[in-house]
Parts: sequence; C-alpha cells; structure tokens
Amino acid sequence: MIYVDNEYYHIFNRGAHKSKIFFLEENYRYCLRLLKKYSSQYSASILAYCLMPNHYHLVCQQKAGGSVSKFLQTTFNAYSQAVNKQQRHSGTLFEGKAQGKHINSDSYVLQVVRYLHLNPVEARLVIKPEDWRFSDFGDWIVEPSEGLKPSEGLLLRNAYFKDGVAYREFVETYKEEKGSAGIKNFLFDE
Repeated sequence: MIYVDNEYYHIFNRGAHKSKIFFLEENYRYCLRLLKKYSSQYSASILAYCLMPNHYHLVCQQKAGGSVSKFLQTTFNAYSQAVNKQQRHSGTLFEGKAQGKHINSDSYVLQVVRYLHLNPVEARLVIKPEDWRFSDFGDWIVEPSEGLKPSEGLLLRNAYFKDGVAYREFVETYKEEKGSAGIKNFLFDE
C-alpha cells in the first residue's frame, strides 16, 4: 500500500493461523515501546491503537517525509524476532504483511477508532473498554494535565468531541447503532 502524507489509515494484522501474537504481558509492553520508538523515527503518528491476543489495530497518519511502511516493517520485524526467540519458535508470527485501509472521511475515522477501542469488549476480554490495558481508550477519555502537550490522538478526539465524556458517550452508543446501515465491520473474520 502507498501511504499518503496527512491521511488516516486503519492498519491491522493477526497471527499466522489466527494464533496468538502476544503471550505474556511483557510482550504487549514491548510492542508498545517499539511502536513509540519507530513511529517517532519514521514520522508516523499513532492516533489510536488496540493490541489484542491474536491481532492488533492502529489508526495512523504519515507525517511529511515519513514512512508508515518502514515504521510497520521495522516495528513488527523487531517484535517478531524477539517473540520468536522468547517462545523458541521459528517461522512467521504474523499472517502476512500488515493490511491498511485508507480512511477517507471524518465519520469513518471516528467509527474505526470507536470499533478498535471496543474490540476487547466485543471479544469478551473485559466488560468496559477502559479495563483493557493495551489500548489507548483511557487516553481518549481523560483530559491532559495542565501544561502538558496533548497526544496526537487527543488532538483528533478534540477535533470532534468536546471532551472525554463526550467521546465515552459516543463509544457507549455503539451497541445501539450496531447492525444499522451506518456501522460497518472494520475487521477481518476473527
């Protein structure tokens, strides 16, 4: 996929044969450190994320002169090598290359972010999205401390919602809207 500067993309991948890609809590934390490191190095903004036991979702934006492709390749090659070593596994960890879908409208980006934040609830891993430690839902529903620069995800949230309470209400309306013509399944079959 060719990524265009300043456009939004829903990026996802899952484990080969739908197998786990995160085995221990430390695996999640290590992946998050890699995402932070390489997104900065390759000028790719992560606006929202959710890491699940056998797949992940990112909403990204490529900054001018950046490379989402190199960011993804470097991050998940490093992650795969470390996990394969830890698990004494050889071969591919992921089903293939990460898939990316261009997000071409404001309503679509909001639906994707809401869907990925609700993914752990839909998978019955937690009851409330804030209980899943490996997504940034918690960042989307709190206000930054005074004097701190808001994250890029929070800037996106603030462009559409008055505050974290309004975003939480938007997320909570998902079940009411689910199944209507306006809601699409943004995932592959899990």
